[in-house]
Amino acid sequence: MKTALILISIFCFFACHTETTHKKNIILLPNHNDTIIRLQTPIVTENKPQEDKYYTYFVIVADTSLNYFTLHKKMFELHRNFNIPIDTMGRYFNKDKNVIALPDNSEDEMYAGEYLPRRFPSSDLSLEYLKFYQSQADNKTIALVTGIYESEKEADSVLAVLYKVEKKVFKIKAKIYEDCVH
Repeated sequence: MKTALILISIFCFFACHTETTHKKNIILLPNHNDTIIRLQTPIVTENKPQEDKYYTYFVIVADTSLNYFTLHKKMFELHRNFNIPIDTMGRYFNKDKNVIALPDNSEDEMYAGEYLPRRFPSSDLSLEYLKFYQSQADNKTIALVTGIYESEKEADSVLAVLYKVEKKVFKIKAKIYEDCVH
């Protein structure tokens, strides 16, 4: 019994352990054309205050809809036009449940078959529930997220480029929980 308790404790520690170093995508916007260039640079997250697990980020949303497939098509158009990677985190639209979800057989047993939101800075495209980033949004409104940024200046740069082709694009200042969700 004691051994089982120790093993469970060790599992929980490693399941909730977050690395102190992440790869951060930095976006540079050259003047000579409207493309987004991505550079990989390490970012150390140890400097973040540990007592508050919520962090303020700037989320760029290209469009919103109640229709997943409309935004899915638009996401691939942005991918082709700007060469922005897509990161679905393994999620898809489950028609039976009418929800964006991880597969039912996901390794993450707690969120298998459920929605797990994108919570960390990244300049990848994804489809998310807007409510997670904007509390007044409807529960079923889906957002085409084009990035989550630590710097408002970086977010504004992306916003300016995307606005040239997508007039619905907007920025959200969001408090996002980054600690363990298990």
